[in-house]
Amino acid sequence: MKTVLVTGSNGLLGQKLTDLYRGVADRKLVATGKGPSRHPANDFIYESLDICDPYAVEKVLDAHRPDTIIHTAAMTNVDACEADQAGCDALNVEAVRSLASAADQRNCHFIHVSTDFIFDGEAGPYSEEALPAPLSYYGHSKLKGEEIVRSVCRDWAILRTVLVYGRVADMSRSNIVLWARQALASGQPFRVVNDQWRTPTLAEDLAQGCRLAELHHAQGIFHISGEELMSISELVRRVAAHYGYSAAQMEEVSSNTLNQAARRPPRTGFIIEKARRELGYEPHSLEAGLRLLDAFEQTMQQGL
Repeated sequence: MKTVLVTGSNGLLGQKLTDLYRGVADRKLVATGKGPSRHPANDFIYESLDICDPYAVEKVLDAHRPDTIIHTAAMTNVDACEADQAGCDALNVEAVRSLASAADQRNCHFIHVSTDFIFDGEAGPYSEEALPAPLSYYGHSKLKGEEIVRSVCRDWAILRTVLVYGRVADMSRSNIVLWARQALASGQPFRVVNDQWRTPTLAEDLAQGCRLAELHHAQGIFHISGEELMSISELVRRVAAHYGYSAAQMEEVSSNTLNQAARRPPRTGFIIEKARRELGYEPHSLEAGLRLLDAFEQTMQQGL
C-alpha cells in the first residue's frame, strides 16, 4: 500500500483531499497541518506539522515514509503577502525548499500546487508553456516555489489552479462563491469587479486533479481548473441565478477603484487540454459545482 502525505490538510483543498483519500482503499493517507485537525472525521493519520521547520519536516517524513507528497500549504492571501513579504517567503519559498529537498532525498514523488497569479493576465487563458510574469509579491513567491521544485526535485509535478471555491465543515477563510452568496443574501449594496476574468475551480475538482497526478505519477506542469472563462461579475450573477437572488444590488466596478495592496492579473484562466489528455481530468461546470456545494452543506446539516 502506497502512502500519500498531504500538507495544508486543514485548508479547503487539504480537507477535500482528506475526503478523497479516505475512500481510496490502496492508499494510506497522512494528513498534516498547523495545529489540530479541523476535519470532522478521525479515521486517518494526522500529524501537526510546521512546514517552516525543516527538522520537523524530516521527522514526519522519516516516520511515515510517503511515496508521494501533495503540497497544498501556502500563504494565499494576496494582499497579506504584499504586506508581510518575510512571512510570504517563509511559507511559499523557504518551506517549499525544505520540503522539496527532503522529498527528493527520500525518492518521493512531489506534487506542488501553484497558481494563475504567476501570470500578468495580459494573454489568458494560459497553457502550460506560457511565460510567467507575476504582478504581485504573492505571484513572485509562487513562481520562486515552482523554480525550486524544478531545480531540487527529480520526481515532480506542478499543478497550477485558479480561484478555488467550495465548502468544508470547518473553514479558516471564505472564497468567492461563499462571499458572493452571503453578499447577495444580505440585500445590501456591494461592489464587484468586472474587469478580471478567471476559470473558477471547484475544490473537489482540484482534489481529483491532485489524485490523478498521484495515480499516474505525473511529471511536469499541469493546469487544473474549471473550463469556463468568466468575469468575476458574471460569476456573481450566476451564483445569484442559482440561489434565486436578485443581483440588482451588485455594483460593477473596475479593479483600480478598490485600492488593493497587490495588483491582480486582469485575464488569466487556463487551457486544460493537457490535463484532460494525460490525466483524464474533467471539471464540473459552475452550476454543477454549486449543486455539489449544496449537497455537501445538506449532508453537513444532517450530521452525516
